[in-house]
Amino acid sequence: MKIGTSRARLLGALAVAMVIAGCGERESVERGNVNYENYTAQQIFERGEYDLAQRDPDLAAKSFAEVERLYPYSDLAKRAVIMQAFAHHQDKAYEESRAAAQRFIDFYPTDEDAAYAQYLLALSYYDQIDEVGRDQGLTFQALQSLREVIERYPDSEYANSAILKFDLAFDHLASKEMEIGRYYLKRDNFAAAANRFRVVVEDFQTTTHTAEALHRLVESYLSLGLVNEARTAGAILGHNFQGTDWYEDSYKLLTGRGYTLEAAGDGWLQQIYRQTVQGRWI
Repeated sequence: MKIGTSRARLLGALAVAMVIAGCGERESVERGNVNYENYTAQQIFERGEYDLAQRDPDLAAKSFAEVERLYPYSDLAKRAVIMQAFAHHQDKAYEESRAAAQRFIDFYPTDEDAAYAQYLLALSYYDQIDEVGRDQGLTFQALQSLREVIERYPDSEYANSAILKFDLAFDHLASKEMEIGRYYLKRDNFAAAANRFRVVVEDFQTTTHTAEALHRLVESYLSLGLVNEARTAGAILGHNFQGTDWYEDSYKLLTGRGYTLEAAGDGWLQQIYRQTVQGRWI
């Protein structure tokens, strides 16, 4: 049974489950205080499903872990590992979710649910991505794990979602660079600001921040007296983002000082200009 089907069941059939199959004394047992060794693998697994339906993912994860511990060679042991990863993720216990997902990948790399395990592993990083102003180490890890889903399982049902989340995480990193660049710019540290905006233009060209980064480069380079670099940034901005307010601001800024928005000089932006405007890569 595919894990996608399992997840659907958690929202449907499991919601109406009231007792563990074959365990008539289920309701008389205090939740979380069970001698699992008295039950079969099927009974423990169904208890975990029941607890998920009751929105108790922590207890569910414990049940699935017991299936793996007590019945490591049963048919349900493999499913119990992936369900641990799912339950821990539902409980926002991301490190535990990662550990279970990675264990599944290590033990069952060719299984049909390996794609979902990799996706859960990526989500355990992605769902922890903090606000832009904080450390972005988890964002890098999310990108790496999402790339694994995209490249290793391109035909899986999780590939499209992984691509979307990869783009959002990528944009998130660009946001971090922009925030730091603006910080330096406001404090007249123009060289440091330009370095941050350069990273966005060179490494994050496909994000939503490129137009602003080019405009901020115009501002920074003009303040540093690097007119050719400012004009080239303006030229790229005019070619690729002419309909934006960032282009309008750069146009006014440059022409107001008597400069045209044309590529000039031989700096790093000239290479960007040749590639994005002229289509030349050499």
